[in-house]
Amino acid sequence: MAPTPPSRHNARAGAIAWLWRRLARWPLARLWRFARVAGTLVYRLSARERDITRRNLADVYPADSTAERQTLTRQSLRHSAATMLELGHAWMAPPERVNAGILAVHGRDKLDDARRDGRGVIVLAPHFGNWEVLNFWLSSHFPFTAMYEPPKMAGLDPVIRHGRERQGAALVPTNARGVAALLKALKRHEAIGILPDQEPSWGSGVFAPFFNRDAYTATLLPKLVARTQARVVTGVALRVPGRGFEIHFLDADERVYSADDVTSATGVNACVEAAIALDPAQYQWEYKRYRKVVEEQQGLPNYRDFRLY
Repeated sequence: MAPTPPSRHNARAGAIAWLWRRLARWPLARLWRFARVAGTLVYRLSARERDITRRNLADVYPADSTAERQTLTRQSLRHSAATMLELGHAWMAPPERVNAGILAVHGRDKLDDARRDGRGVIVLAPHFGNWEVLNFWLSSHFPFTAMYEPPKMAGLDPVIRHGRERQGAALVPTNARGVAALLKALKRHEAIGILPDQEPSWGSGVFAPFFNRDAYTATLLPKLVARTQARVVTGVALRVPGRGFEIHFLDADERVYSADDVTSATGVNACVEAAIALDPAQYQWEYKRYRKVVEEQQGLPNYRDFRLY
C-alpha cells in the first residue's frame, strides 16, 4: 500500500485541529450530549472498538452477565468518545473555562505533603476519565514533567504540544534523555506523570497480573523510585457527565515501592484497578492491554504479540 502523501496528512491535521477549536467553544453539557450519540455510532459501526472492549470486559469481569457487559461496553465507548471530543476543551478553551469545569479536587494533600517532605511525586495517570484535564490541573499547580511521543500525523504535533504545555508542563522524549529529565525533576522535588497502563516495547517490561490476567507492564517506576525516593500516587480526572470533572489522587499500592520489577509492576496494575473502581465505564477498555503474550515452545518461553486480539 502506497504511503499517504504529506499534503493529505497536512489536510487531515488541519481539519482535526479546526474541529478541536470549534468544539473548544462548546459547553461540557453539549459535548456530553454529542458524545452519547457518537459513542452509540461507534458501538454500532466500529466492530474493532466494540469487539476489543467486549473481549477485555469479559476477561476482567467474568462474573457479570452478557447483558451487563454489553451495557458497560456502550457506556465505555460513550466516555471514550467524550474524551476525544473534549480535547479541544482541555487544550484550547480559555484556562478560566477549564478551571470552572473542575468541580472538586480530592487528595491534593498527598502531593503537598510529599513536596513539603522534600520528595518528588510520581503521578500514575491511567487512561481513565479525561487525562488531559488532569494534565491541565497538575501543570497549573505544580512544576510538572511528562513524557511525550509525537503523533503519527506530524501536522498535529504543534497543536498537541502547545495544548499540553500551555499551563507550564515540560514535555520530554520517550527515550533515555527523557528518563534523565524525569529523574532531574524528581530530585528537584517536582511532579512527573507516567502512563501506567500503556504497553511498553519488548525488553522494557515484565508480565504482572492485571485483573487476574498477566499483562505486559513497564518497569520504569521502580527505577525512578529507587533513585529518588519519590512518593507515588494515582491521579485521574473523573468525568461528571455534562457538568465537568472531579480530580482524584489516590494512595498507591505499597508494592509499587518494591525494588523487584514484578512486585512493583503488580502494584502499578493494582493502582490502575483502584482507579477503575471509581467508575469502570470511564476506562479506555478498547486499548489492547493483553496483546503481548508468552507461549511455551519446546520448554522455552516464546514472546510474541497476539495479533488476532
